[in-house]
Amino acid sequence: MNNKKTNERRRFIKKMTYSGSALAFANSMSASWANPIGRTKDAADAADLTTNYGDGVVSGNIIDLTVAQQSKRIAGGISNPIAVNGLSPGPLIRLKEGQSVNINVTNHLKDSTSIHWHGFILPFNMDGVPGIAFPGIEPNATFSYQFDVKQNGTYWYHSHSGLQEQLGHLGPIIIDPSDGDIGADREHVILLSDWTFEDPHTVFRHLKVAEGYYNYQQRTIKDTVADIKKQGFMNALKERAMWAEMRMNPRDILDVTGATYTYLMNGRDASTNWTALYKPNESVRLRLINGSAMTYFDFRIPGLEMMVVAADGQPIKPVTVDEIRIAVAETYDVIVKPKGAKAYTLYAESMDRSGYVRGTLSTELGAQTKIPALRAMPERGMAAMGMGGMSSMNGMSSMNSSDSKKAMNNNPGMSMKEGMAHSATMDMSTNKKIVPVENVAIEHNENGHGVGASMIASNPTSRLDEPGIGLEDVEHRVLLYSDLVGAKPWPDEREPTQTIELHLTGNMERYMWSFDGLKFSEVKGPVNFKYGERIRLILVNDSMMDHPIHLHGMWMELENGNYPAPRKHTISLKPSEKVSLLISADAPGNWAFHCHLLYHMEAGMFRIVSVS
Repeated sequence: MNNKKTNERRRFIKKMTYSGSALAFANSMSASWANPIGRTKDAADAADLTTNYGDGVVSGNIIDLTVAQQSKRIAGGISNPIAVNGLSPGPLIRLKEGQSVNINVTNHLKDSTSIHWHGFILPFNMDGVPGIAFPGIEPNATFSYQFDVKQNGTYWYHSHSGLQEQLGHLGPIIIDPSDGDIGADREHVILLSDWTFEDPHTVFRHLKVAEGYYNYQQRTIKDTVADIKKQGFMNALKERAMWAEMRMNPRDILDVTGATYTYLMNGRDASTNWTALYKPNESVRLRLINGSAMTYFDFRIPGLEMMVVAADGQPIKPVTVDEIRIAVAETYDVIVKPKGAKAYTLYAESMDRSGYVRGTLSTELGAQTKIPALRAMPERGMAAMGMGGMSSMNGMSSMNSSDSKKAMNNNPGMSMKEGMAHSATMDMSTNKKIVPVENVAIEHNENGHGVGASMIASNPTSRLDEPGIGLEDVEHRVLLYSDLVGAKPWPDEREPTQTIELHLTGNMERYMWSFDGLKFSEVKGPVNFKYGERIRLILVNDSMMDHPIHLHGMWMELENGNYPAPRKHTISLKPSEKVSLLISADAPGNWAFHCHLLYHMEAGMFRIVSVS
């Protein structure tokens, strides 16, 4: 590299890093890894930036982390989040595919703590779930996590102890591929989270007392009159009666809302405007992480397309979209190509439209552009009850699982790849891809899953082609699960030998959340996987809420009709939706399986998967 280019690079870094009080204030408000410069593909640039990140980025074969409660300014107020190495969100952990790592975590809290490495493939006793993987890390004790790094991509870490995650005990992880290629000229990490100045146990208590405690956007007489004009008196009355029977409100979108939450981007609220810098003509990789406790975000950059290249850390065939719904605990990598030297708003809106957080993508600090107005709060309709869904029109509802097996048996030489292609046909009347799960007949417990289920989906269907509530009528393209195609075939292409069906159940009025109507405390044993077998897991959402379901230690391949199927560690299910997932039980031990909405998990939507 010539001296001219080197000097230009250093002038850019110096200008952006030491541009006066504005940047000093910015760095005091956010994690130091969220430096506006980001990271470039140039190794020399990366070296120059090391000193600017300070302790905000940790890497190497031996990493030391300390967990302690610490005073910090958040959204204009002073609070005491749980910090890792003095930061909340915690430091960016940067690893490399193929390395071995020893992470020593020392607990300076008054209570036991833990760190779970979300999305990592590792030994179960290193997974970081107290009571399953290990006892937890007691006060003033140190635990050493030791494992080989077998993957690359965008991930994150968080506490799995009580409600500590809500207190800011989380941080990002980037695993560079073995060749070190970041796939763009520059990259930035964007960690979204939700913060409340209330004690998390108080939030949980409020939810158990009144399911709509934080929902200030309730229906009014005006809304009822509008329904009557649109649907007619009797139809409107019937629909209201159905909602009343389920003890729910069509505006029950998120349990916890902007009424108590401040939404954060890299630890900063909308008013402090976190900035990501780029040079003209650069391609920029944005690593999006939803590290919130309870909030689904709709992320977009008005005026700029996003090319999605990875989901949950795993590469996918690129797909260009304008907006992405990021469920709790999901990650997406996108490549953007800003035009000229324009400024763009990085906009993350809560799914219930009760709030937002924004940042700016720009060539200079202090620049900003128009912030979109919050869209109107959506309402759930008949599809959420399992009625009026698109699957009722595709003519496949009569085909059950035995029919599907018969079709495969009639073609004994059919490979898994061919079988998927065979299953993923198009229904010409609806222009909808028919996915394998449509061939599976659903079975409910004789007791309707008991008091833990206030609703049973009468006609659960695949909803992978739907963008989700509030995004149905937008004029731009939204990422769909049906868009996801794996970048390459996965090693295990065997047909499954066992099918397991689990129902996501809930009673919103009592704030009970469970699988098959049973809270974790009521379950007698684990979900058993036989080591080495190939499993088809059918999940059915019998509730009226969206749920991000996370499996520890193993990948889930989403049967969305595409080949290769996308691999994910977290699957979001819409109300009255059923999904089919393929799992290779290649990780012996006990693993957590749960809804990643923190208060749902705390309320009982949690199981242990035992692989033996």
